[in-house]
Amino acid sequence: MAKILIIGCGAIGYELAKTLAETGHDVTGLKRNPPPENHKKFKVIRADITSPTGLKALDTDFEHIFFIVSADSRNENSYHDIYETGIDNLLNRFAQTGSKAPWLFVSSTSVYGQSQGEWVDENSITAPTKSTSLKIVNAEQKLIAQNPANVVVRFSGIYGPGRGYLLRMAQQRPSIQQYPYFTNRIHQRDCVGVLAFLLEQRLAGVNLESCYLASDNDPAPLWEVISWLAEQLHCDPPIAKVTGDMCDMNKRCRNSRLKKLGYKFMYPDYKAGYLELI
Repeated sequence: MAKILIIGCGAIGYELAKTLAETGHDVTGLKRNPPPENHKKFKVIRADITSPTGLKALDTDFEHIFFIVSADSRNENSYHDIYETGIDNLLNRFAQTGSKAPWLFVSSTSVYGQSQGEWVDENSITAPTKSTSLKIVNAEQKLIAQNPANVVVRFSGIYGPGRGYLLRMAQQRPSIQQYPYFTNRIHQRDCVGVLAFLLEQRLAGVNLESCYLASDNDPAPLWEVISWLAEQLHCDPPIAKVTGDMCDMNKRCRNSRLKKLGYKFMYPDYKAGYLELI
């Protein structure tokens, strides 16, 4: 049994906390606005990582730490609050007591700036054009420099219950370019599964790599995905958009490192995941 802190107890963090608690771990979730009642097998404490004073009462004797926090909005200030101020406050709090607990830090494939449909993996250059994504890159680098045992997990586009962006798009008969603009995704349940799996490997004594790219097996063209969803939903197909401009962040994510470690996706492609949602 390990004592675990999950910073950011939203949809993924909450399910991860429940999963780990049910396997016998001592789990604490940290959330700015926790629900009024805690889960029976783990507790959730109220704390704001952007406030140093808000972390004074936080215990620091955890053996493993997950960071699963997302910015409130897509503006630069929100990303600064989470990926600079928030992480600095947490690192300072744990440094006060000499805590060496390794982190599993949830990042994003938005750190890749590739736009020509290239394949990317953990060794690909991370040079995004957006300042918000650069802040995530800087947070990754800071954590790895702080402790080489820390692990970065880059999720692609997350979908699942309550995350139906592409379903809504398909219902609106959108205008989409037909030349390959690739999309990458991972089901919310696989996000939880990947994080629990990596902790399990670490506890088993496996030396983890510093970074894992977590995306399903099928980076597919957006035209193909929306056309298939429209057919399943009995909606009109998308409209072909004529454009000569390549789109931003057009890439294909390779998950070989994670699968080589032994992870098996519950939803290996978009059809498996979206059929269940539909």
